[in-house]
Amino acid sequence: MAKLRLTLACTLSDRTRPILDGRVQVPGVEFVALPGEPEDIFRRALRDRAFEVSELSLGSHIVTTARGDSPYIGVPIFLSRAFRHSAIYIRTDRGITRPEDLAGRTIALPEYQQTAALWVRGILRETHGVDTKAIKWRIGAERIAIQLPEGFDVAPLGETPENALREGRVDAMIGPRPPAPHPHIARLFPDYPAAEKEWFKQTGFFPLMHCLAVRRDVAEAHPWLPLILFRAFAEARRISLEELRLVNVLRVSLPWIAAAMEEQERAMGGDVWPYGFAKNRDEIAAMIRFARADGLAARDVTPEELFHPSTYAELP
Repeated sequence: MAKLRLTLACTLSDRTRPILDGRVQVPGVEFVALPGEPEDIFRRALRDRAFEVSELSLGSHIVTTARGDSPYIGVPIFLSRAFRHSAIYIRTDRGITRPEDLAGRTIALPEYQQTAALWVRGILRETHGVDTKAIKWRIGAERIAIQLPEGFDVAPLGETPENALREGRVDAMIGPRPPAPHPHIARLFPDYPAAEKEWFKQTGFFPLMHCLAVRRDVAEAHPWLPLILFRAFAEARRISLEELRLVNVLRVSLPWIAAAMEEQERAMGGDVWPYGFAKNRDEIAAMIRFARADGLAARDVTPEELFHPSTYAELP
């Protein structure tokens, strides 16, 4: 029987490489691999429905699901996670020394719906008591159109967020990529690993960024596919984490990577990169709560709506 031939667009990482290089096979499926950068993948997936299986921004997935036009259904394989205290950059000449000082400021970001920004706004509100609705948000360009309720000050920059920060036209920037060195630009949290570890102790969250997703028409035609994908990508993750422990030949160009892995397993309760719906449901619910407070989600969404039902009970 011929295999189902599907396009797969994702970032190349240790978690996806065993799929892309063929070490892990998806039964009944042959992939046309299209590795790339997230911004381009998300834009093409959401605007053009260009891929049958795709890495997808969870922030955008929540937005489109809430308004009823999501072209994809999620699989609880979380290809990207990242603590985001490190993503807040400030002008050092504006008297900003703590999160509370961002109240009422003008902040640039690539996209209002960007998942990194979703998490930062949630952290500012719920951990530091900042009224994020009173902040002036200045954006680069949205990957898909968004409609916000009245009362949100969100407007285009007309330039890149980095340039606006460098030229002093904004007070701060949220971005997953650091700006070029500048004498008046610094991170809000200079010791961001310490801040992120403390926040993890308080919340238990390792922020979800991207999930795996299947285009809805494909999932409807092949309802067995999401679960098979879950199992294959979970196996790829298992291989990638095991490789970090190997010391005969280091698979990563860091001398004490195995020791770092052991330390992080202790700090995070054993599972440093959790897959599966049940393990992550509370965190997904928090993201939906953030999206509602940001004006991004047009209605209350349940975490279950974001993912294919066949994957709810599956454990990696």
